[in-house]
Amino acid sequence: MSVHLHWFLPTGGDGRTLVDRHAYTDGGIRRSEITPVSGVRAPDIDYLAQIAKAAEHLGFEAVLTPTGTWCEDAWLTTMALAQQTERLKFLVAFRPGLISPVLAAQMAATYQRVSRGRLLLNVVTGGDSTEQRRFGDHLDHDRRYARTAEFLSVVRGAWGGRPYDFDGEHYQVDGALTAQPPDPLPEIFFGGSSAAAGPVAAEHADVYLTWGEPPAQVKEKIDWIRGLAEERGRKVRFGIRLHTISRDSAREAWATANRLLGDLDPETVAAAQQALGKSESVGQQRMLALHGGSRDKLEISPNLWAGVGLVRGGAGTALVGSHNDVADRIEEYHALGIEHFVLSGYPHLEEAYWFGEGVTPQLAARGLLAEVPAPPRPGTPSANGRPASGGAPLLLAGGR
Repeated sequence: MSVHLHWFLPTGGDGRTLVDRHAYTDGGIRRSEITPVSGVRAPDIDYLAQIAKAAEHLGFEAVLTPTGTWCEDAWLTTMALAQQTERLKFLVAFRPGLISPVLAAQMAATYQRVSRGRLLLNVVTGGDSTEQRRFGDHLDHDRRYARTAEFLSVVRGAWGGRPYDFDGEHYQVDGALTAQPPDPLPEIFFGGSSAAAGPVAAEHADVYLTWGEPPAQVKEKIDWIRGLAEERGRKVRFGIRLHTISRDSAREAWATANRLLGDLDPETVAAAQQALGKSESVGQQRMLALHGGSRDKLEISPNLWAGVGLVRGGAGTALVGSHNDVADRIEEYHALGIEHFVLSGYPHLEEAYWFGEGVTPQLAARGLLAEVPAPPRPGTPSANGRPASGGAPLLLAGGR
């Protein structure tokens, strides 16, 4: 089992700070009590193309794009970027229930043909009712997962090459199909830590994604999903979502983490924690429990830092250390059964180079990569650094 390395496309913008333009302060609607943020980069197509090209150049297999009202549409953005890259795959996040499953199957089939087979799908059921209601979705948490199960049944049925009928609680379709099934079928990535999520993952996911918890907790999740899948006669592969701060020395890496932490004033952290605490997502609550809103003891496991989760929804932990340290932790997760590593950093352009030039060669030397990327040329392209324009509502960026 080889390691698959993926990066992240910040389609909501990013910068040299954890306090990005999506930081939740007063509920994400009014702009009072907003901590001034410098060095924020708008997610224009030129900047995103720099990241996508860097990821491809550095040997990452795919890039994850988020979904929500706080970022650009993942389907449209990645299709534009597919025209500027050659090999890079796109792990497109989308929410079941917001479009027809047959239309989603058709979109995926078209995407595969236009991109020449570079689509992966990240199914985001949604753990925030406020965000779901913005899209007109009023189902509760568990019913959303039940709908996701039906949605994926219809999608796979429509890809089957013959008319597919389905009669469920949430969907009733007659003769679902696509003009041509996608080739290859896009792999389906899926995450969820609740009791309602587990059976959906076991029945429908190709890759189960967990956020970056300490190894012992990750092993518990792997054992849980693997057992559920075996009951259904299936095998599921596993992935993990983490940030990285990798430097030539551990001292440099932790200095960077401390600088990021220094940008966070107590009011910003308190407001973010209050907002994130309202999430229905079990995974989000597990992220919050790792630090309890406190800056003390943020290294919750060797080289695993929970500081990101003080203000950020979704993935809240980072691997911090020397390139060798980070490679050690990846090897440790890999030994548990993790195959896919979906990584990111602040800012995403620069951190892609730190990881690709520092950690990837370490993993290759250990025989963990199926394909060893060619050594990147020296130098990092400069980012445009254009600040985001003001005036838009600030929304919680979750589930990334």
